[in-house]
Parts: sequence; C-alpha cells; structure tokens
Amino acid sequence: MNPPPGVILAGGQSRRLGGGDKTLLPLGGMAILEHVIRAVRPQTSALLINSNSDPALFAHTGLQLRADTVPGRPGPLAGILTAMLWARENYAAAVLTVPADTPFLPADLVARLAAAFRPDCAAIAASGGRLHPIIGLWPCTQAKALQEHLAQGRYRARAWLDHIGFTEVAFVAGAVDPFWNINTPEELHRARQAAGA
Repeated sequence: MNPPPGVILAGGQSRRLGGGDKTLLPLGGMAILEHVIRAVRPQTSALLINSNSDPALFAHTGLQLRADTVPGRPGPLAGILTAMLWARENYAAAVLTVPADTPFLPADLVARLAAAFRPDCAAIAASGGRLHPIIGLWPCTQAKALQEHLAQGRYRARAWLDHIGFTEVAFVAGAVDPFWNINTPEELHRARQAAGA
C-alpha cells in the first residue's frame, strides 16, 4: 500500500482541561498538536486537521482544516466520516485517523496498520490490552455506510467497528504508552514529565 492520507481529529472540547483547544498547550517545547504532526506527517501522503474550532487557531501549522460534515459535534465518528470523504475526494482507498491529543505516536504506526489492513474492514491500534477505536486505517468505501450509521444517532466508535469488522494491531506500551492521550491537568503534567519538560 502507498502511504495513505491522514487526518488529525481535533474536535474535542477539552472540558476536563478547562475548555479551549488543549492541543495547543505546550509540551516539551512545542504544542501537543505539533508532536502529533511531526509523528504522522512522514508516514502519510497528505495531512488534514479535522476541527470545528476557529481555523485561525491552526493556521500556524500550514495544514488544511475541515469541519465535521455532521452538525452538532457528535464525536469522533463524525471526524472519521469527514476523513473518509476527504480521502475519497483525493482518490485514496484508505485514510489514517489519529487524535490530536496523543503526542507519543509510534514511527511505525502506518506501516503496521497497513500490513494488517483489508479493503473490507478497518485496522485499529491497540496497546496494553486496550483497543484505541479512533486510531486506525479506514476503508473509504465505508463512507456511505457510516453516514447512514450516524444519521441513526449512533455515535459510539466501538459499536461502528463491531458493525464493519476490524483487525486489531497490538503495539508495545513500554514506559510510555504510544497512544496515551491527554485529557486532564494531571495527565498533562505526567506527559510533560515523560517528555522531559
């Protein structure tokens, strides 16, 4: 498989971190989002940010931004649909999605997901015995089915995965879990310690 396009999902409202865009908070000398971009950009053919926030907040990244195609901020599945539709516009068969608050993503993420990918189902990352339902490689052919799924008010990513089927790709957690996401002030403090900042 050629390198797929990737979409960074930055649609969360960061309530547990006091609101705003937590991905712009500093970590190890740069914003959390910059860590994600640095990890993912070399592994993808093109990169997009999915966010419903003011585009000016992300202008410094130089990346395109696209809001959810589904209104009302229904959650990450809407971002995955947006990713599929964008990738399909660019004639891609699959698209990578990662959250914007996971600064320790592995350098072999795409290679390992692509090795497990099948055209009829997703390849999803796991670590420490836990599945990470929005970190994965998705078949763009499922866009219409996902639109219909969301139109029924079904927003849980794991339920969608169970519906279409998926291959789990396990990564070693190590001292720092590569898919550790930052949701609380305590987690941000621990991430800064792990990053040496």
